[in-house]
Amino acid sequence: MLRLLLLCGALGCGAEQAAPLAFTMLQLTRVYRGNSMFRGNASLNGQLSHVLEEHNVTQVLPLEPPDAWARRQNQVITYLKNFRQLVQLFNKERPINFTQHLCCHLGCRLFPNGTAQSFYEVTLNRTAFLSFHVPNATWERRWPGELPVATFAQEQLMKYPITTQDLQYFLNTTCVSILQAQSTRTGEVSGRSRAPLVLGLILGSLAMLGMALGIFLCTGGSC
Repeated sequence: MLRLLLLCGALGCGAEQAAPLAFTMLQLTRVYRGNSMFRGNASLNGQLSHVLEEHNVTQVLPLEPPDAWARRQNQVITYLKNFRQLVQLFNKERPINFTQHLCCHLGCRLFPNGTAQSFYEVTLNRTAFLSFHVPNATWERRWPGELPVATFAQEQLMKYPITTQDLQYFLNTTCVSILQAQSTRTGEVSGRSRAPLVLGLILGSLAMLGMALGIFLCTGGSC
């Protein structure tokens, strides 16, 4: 028994593995009778970095200087306004009297051994809908069973470099490099120079995603 305990001590038996560093972003969109409501947040290594509430987006961590962040805020507001106008347009043509919930969850993790894992997942009405396969830069359907809406959305997202190659670059390179820089500075938020790419690419990809999904979300799934 003593030898077993000593062996476990040498191998680290029962010891907790170090948690990976992570950068994640969550956007929740609620669509009802032509109205769109937005909520979301982003976090870097467990610290809240950005908050989205309706048309207000706040930078909690100082990832960008004030002038750069002011430009980023305007981009966010423009994206949300465009999404809302698109929803209103299609709702006039074919009103829907039930609520649709869209959730986008994306980010990356850096493990202590140096390996990284990136992801982008989309749920529709709390059911897995689409996911982005990062190594091949391809969108995959996750909806259980056949659904024309899922096929339509997948085809639309595969048409644009911003939702394929650009998104792959952000998840594989930009996102991971932020965490690599963070891991070398204990307790210090780094990667300021990369912050514009972070929000710019995310918001660009979400804009395209919102447009593609909005087409059928607000037309009763007719595609």
